[in-house]
Amino acid sequence: MPKHDTTPPHDTTPPHDPVPQNAAVRQHAALPRTSQEIATQPQSWQRALGELPEHLPALPAKGERVAVIGCGTSLFMAQAYAQLREATGQGPTDAFAASAAPLHRPYDRILALTRSGTTTEILSAIEAARPAARVTTITAVPDSPAARAAHDVVGLDWADEQSVVQTRYPTTQLVLLMAHLGQDLDQALADVPRALDTPLELFPDLVTAQQITFLGADWHTGLAHEAALKVREAAAHWTESYAVMEYRHGPIAVAGPGRSVWSLSPLPSALAEQIEATGARLRRPQWHPLAELVLAQRLAVRLSEAAGRDPDRPAHLTRSVVLT
Repeated sequence: MPKHDTTPPHDTTPPHDPVPQNAAVRQHAALPRTSQEIATQPQSWQRALGELPEHLPALPAKGERVAVIGCGTSLFMAQAYAQLREATGQGPTDAFAASAAPLHRPYDRILALTRSGTTTEILSAIEAARPAARVTTITAVPDSPAARAAHDVVGLDWADEQSVVQTRYPTTQLVLLMAHLGQDLDQALADVPRALDTPLELFPDLVTAQQITFLGADWHTGLAHEAALKVREAAAHWTESYAVMEYRHGPIAVAGPGRSVWSLSPLPSALAEQIEATGARLRRPQWHPLAELVLAQRLAVRLSEAAGRDPDRPAHLTRSVVLT
């Protein structure tokens, strides 16, 4: 495997939006760039499904022992994919933060998820991997250092974003991986227009909540973590996220009047009753969990603007984390 180059490109921002825009997307043209990218997800997901056949040789084969690594949003996508791959009997699959990935273990394949391909921890993890492991990098920058350090590359440059906060790219990446696992995404594709078009005013408990806790079960847990991260990144709003069955083991203490609990998964009736008894407002899932995540992305932008922040340029964040 070639030695990786840790020097990031001078400009990692794509010069234009490569996803075709229909009339429904163009109506968002006056909105923040992040909102425009959120609105292109139906087209982006469809394109990922269409391109799956050409990426098959680079993706984990059934029975392979796989480690999936990522940072931030990419870590949460890794968690969702890893749980789903094991649950569908595709093979042992572990998800790790790239900064703490024990890649000295015997894996057949390492799947590195990185939008920019320049994240320091990803590059260090690839370099430290056992030589016997085959590395696949999924990235929006196919000529990036992380791509050059891999055996196989899945390039999704057309799904890249100008925004710092990731929205379109990670969901597109996950749709591709889910389709590879044989998942039926018809419901997600049917629900995402609703998540994009339903006025946020219909969710006053979320728009005005002092605090929001996101919940998810099984592979939805990673999406719950990602939903909470979007709201924190864009709006600096107090959010938490937990696996459904862990929520009552302490975190429920935060629930109360003026706060909301948003579950991306169906809840046991007893837990729903406990949440409502706190006085917190409970949102049960109405759509496919990927569509619920899209609604959370839109909420993040709304809360950011309400707080007087710029959702396209969140404080203290950069598009890629490159450590010296």
